[in-house]
Amino acid sequence: MRIVKVLVLGAMLLIGIAAWTQEYPLAEAGFDYSYARYAPSGPYTQGHSLNGGGGTFVYNISEYLGIKADFQGYGSNLTHFVIPAGVTNFPGGATGNVQGNLFTYLFGPQLKIRVPKVQPFAHALFGGAHSNVYGNAFKTICQPVVGACSFSKTPGGDAFAFAFGGGVDIPVGKHISVRPAEIDYLLTDFNNPFNNGVQHNFRYTGGLNFNLGTGSH
Repeated sequence: MRIVKVLVLGAMLLIGIAAWTQEYPLAEAGFDYSYARYAPSGPYTQGHSLNGGGGTFVYNISEYLGIKADFQGYGSNLTHFVIPAGVTNFPGGATGNVQGNLFTYLFGPQLKIRVPKVQPFAHALFGGAHSNVYGNAFKTICQPVVGACSFSKTPGGDAFAFAFGGGVDIPVGKHISVRPAEIDYLLTDFNNPFNNGVQHNFRYTGGLNFNLGTGSH
């Protein structure tokens, strides 16, 4: 009889531990379409839309907290510059159409609430951005016209970048979720003669998210 009681008590403890232990994906991999509204800080070129895509990888430390890597790329887009004469760095003025792309690589913490039907998440990501638009602008606008620009060195194409925002995942199975929307404020700091400050940009992404492995606490 004592053995039966011990077995029953042990079973109850195991059931309690199983109920308390919550499983969650050990890692997550996402693939997405991305749209960015790039807002140049110079007053002589307008903002423009960029279309592209990329992917994310999250290593989950716990059910709620993960470390995220985010990589996005946007194809070449035409930017129109109209710089009047006398502007700093452009004594002779300059006008031209310039092709340029944008890439971002960001890392940081992600918080996610895991409920059965909708899983909201938020993140703060830091890293860098790369674009060839300013190098192309130097070649297209400055080099053909003597005196158009007061600088003679090609501007760098790398910058600090920061993204803050979040979105929702909708599970459609144990291992896959649909991500209808992720909305981010994206800051880039391309500091060169064509700018007068940081760029305050908007970013949307949407796609699929896959759960990899299983963790628990």
